[in-house]
Amino acid sequence: MVASASIPFALSRGMTELYFFNNQLLYMTIGLVIASIPYYSVSLRTLYKTETQFMLLGITGVLLVATLFSTPINGSKRWLNLGVFNFQVAELAKLVMIVFVSDFVVRRSFEVRNGLDGFLRIMLVVALITMLLLSQPDFGSFVVILGTIFAIFYIAGAPYKHFLALAAAAVGGAVLMVTTAQYRLVRVMSFMDPFDDVQDTDYQLARSLIAFGRGQFTGVGYGESVQKLSHLPEAHTDFLLAITGEELGFVGVTMVLVLEALIIGSAMRISYNALKRRQMRMSYTAFGIGVVFIAQTIINAAMNMGAIPTKGLTMPFFSYGGSSMLISLVMVALLLKIYKESPEIEKSQCRYY
Repeated sequence: MVASASIPFALSRGMTELYFFNNQLLYMTIGLVIASIPYYSVSLRTLYKTETQFMLLGITGVLLVATLFSTPINGSKRWLNLGVFNFQVAELAKLVMIVFVSDFVVRRSFEVRNGLDGFLRIMLVVALITMLLLSQPDFGSFVVILGTIFAIFYIAGAPYKHFLALAAAAVGGAVLMVTTAQYRLVRVMSFMDPFDDVQDTDYQLARSLIAFGRGQFTGVGYGESVQKLSHLPEAHTDFLLAITGEELGFVGVTMVLVLEALIIGSAMRISYNALKRRQMRMSYTAFGIGVVFIAQTIINAAMNMGAIPTKGLTMPFFSYGGSSMLISLVMVALLLKIYKESPEIEKSQCRYY
C-alpha cells in the first residue's frame, strides 16, 4: 500500500516511482538490525535497573532538546537528521516511558496504591517530557504517552479517585492547549463539519472520507485510487488507510485492522502470562507496548474516518515512516524477549522482573 499510495507523490517531486517503497524496506532492515541488539545483547534484569532507567531518560531528554534546534519540517521540529533518515525522538520517548513507568509502579507499589505520592513523582518526569514534546509541537505523541502511563497505573492498582482528579486535570489542560493554539482550534472546528470548507481547513479530512466512499465494500482496485493523485497530500503517511479503503474497500481496511489486532492481542497475552508468573515489570512493559499499539491504531483509523480531529500519528507497521517502524520493531523485539525468557526465570528471581 505504501508503494501504491506514494508513486504519484514521488513522481511529482522528481523521484523514482518506488522511492518511498524502497525507503520503507530500508527502514525495516535498519529496524531489524537495531531490534536484534536488545533481543540478543541486553538482559531484562539490566534493563530494569534504576541507573539504566535514568540513563535512558537522560538520553531521551537530551535528544528531545536537540530537536528544538533542528530544521523545521512542515512547521514542526520533531526530527533529528541522522544522515540515512530523519529520526523522530518522540517515538523513542514512548518506549523509554513504558519501561520506566513499568519499573516505577513495581518499585513504588505502596505509594502507587495508597496515595498521591506515586502519581506526583512520576508526573515530574512526565511534565519535563511533556514540555519538550509540546515545544516541537507534538500533541499526538503526548496524548499517547500520557494515556499509556495512566493505563499502566490503572492495572498497577492506583485508586480510582486519583484517576478522576487527573482525568479532570488532563481534560482541562487539553481544552486549554486547543483553545490557545490556533492550528489546533482549526482542526477541531473542521472536524465538526468536514465538508463546510473543503478547499482549506477541511481539505485532508474531506478527501479522506471521499476515498472511503469511493471504495465501498471491495474497493476500486489496487493502484486505481484517484485521491492519491495529488488530491490527498502525502497519502502514504497518516492517510494511508484512506487510500487502502479506496483501493481495497471495507475488505482491505478490515484486513489491516485484524492484523493490527493480532499483534495487540499477542502483546496482551505475553503480558498476562508474565503476570501469572508474578513477573510484574515484564507484564507491565508488554501491556504498555500493547496500549501504544492500540492507541495509535485507533487514533489513526478514527482520524482517517472522520471520527476525531486530524492528528499526525502513524499506524504501527503500516504507515510510511522510519522512526515509527524502527521503534515498533524494537518494541516487538522486547515482547519476543519477554516471551522467550519469562518461562525460564526461577520463582525466587521473579521479583527482579
